Amino acid sequence: MLFLAILLFDIIFLYVAPNELEIKRIVKEQLSNGDENTIEYEITGKFNFIPRLQLIDEYPAQLQLRNCILPIEINGKVFKQTVSYSIFPKQRGEYIFGHIKIMQSTKFGLLNKMVSFPRNETIKVVPSIQQYKKFSFLAYTNRLEEAGIKKVRKIGSSTDFEQINEFQRGDNIRRINWKATARRNTLMVNHYEDQKAQNIYFLLDKGRMMHMPFNGLSLFDYAVNSSLSMAGIAKHKGDKVGLITFSDVIGTWLPAQSIGNQVSKISQELYHQKIRQKDTDFSRLYKNIRLRMKGRSMLIMYTNFDSMVSLNRQMKYLKAISKSHLLVIVSFLNEEIVTLANHKTNGERNFFDQSIAERFLQEKQRINQELNMAGIYTISTLPEDLTVNSINTYLKIKSRGLL
Repeated sequence: MLFLAILLFDIIFLYVAPNELEIKRIVKEQLSNGDENTIEYEITGKFNFIPRLQLIDEYPAQLQLRNCILPIEINGKVFKQTVSYSIFPKQRGEYIFGHIKIMQSTKFGLLNKMVSFPRNETIKVVPSIQQYKKFSFLAYTNRLEEAGIKKVRKIGSSTDFEQINEFQRGDNIRRINWKATARRNTLMVNHYEDQKAQNIYFLLDKGRMMHMPFNGLSLFDYAVNSSLSMAGIAKHKGDKVGLITFSDVIGTWLPAQSIGNQVSKISQELYHQKIRQKDTDFSRLYKNIRLRMKGRSMLIMYTNFDSMVSLNRQMKYLKAISKSHLLVIVSFLNEEIVTLANHKTNGERNFFDQSIAERFLQEKQRINQELNMAGIYTISTLPEDLTVNSINTYLKIKSRGLL
């Protein structure tokens, strides 16, 4: 009888009594690939009892989330509550969020009532806008060193005369124009403008070697996120930025420009890029650069050579490109191999594994040495340190006036 009484209580309060419930999903129009993104749910309700609620969302298939139930703590019969959840997308593209379901029950919990709310939304996951905004903000506030960017002293400068102005506190006294000072009877100084507008191209290899994943994100997507942040930094420094994607064919070719929306164009192009399961044709890349690229440029190439054999097949094309342009090759280190090579081991099996890992690292060093001897700059980095190391190299080259 007690069981039937409680069951009747649940039926009345869940299915007969007039209860009100509304829910809203709060998500940004664009999510950042490879970063933590927060999704919020705003729940409002009016019940005849204090309910127990659980939220079940239909997450996009790309997230592979199963049985993800969010409990909602309610303190009264009338409530307005906000709960949140973080997701980490690993692929660019369109993510479809489906219905939101709320599971209702009383404190006895004999019955559950499922209420479904049609809240279908399609959200784009784009190259890491969080990383781009972070580095852009630090660049505009001159605080790049907070992200691990090294401060470099400018060794040489190429300047053009701009105008003569009155002397202000902080001006270089060595630039005082004595003739203008005598004419105006007040201190006048020459002002110069740095010649900064150099062409910076980001070359992204879309071949099969860039499909290798690290922490769920492919090497190509690490390169996509890094090149977008680098484009923002280079644009801030006054350079013209462009984009080239290549594999067995030439994909995107966006000429270097300094117009206001150039970084936005690069972001849109990067959003649509997909890896091709083909070997990269460096000869085709060289021919297109020779025919289509006018003037000396800095080419930051994101690619991956896993052995001297693969490098030697492409070396003549890389040397030919570096004769006309300043070529920087960014390659990736395997984090697991680096950890294994530096880890103290005991036992015959562990010693064998460590020896193999050390051989892989030595091969990477030989590849970098071979490229450096050919006059090609190299960046060998863990995927997670890619952006910081790339920016450091770019600033170092800029400070030395090598371009």
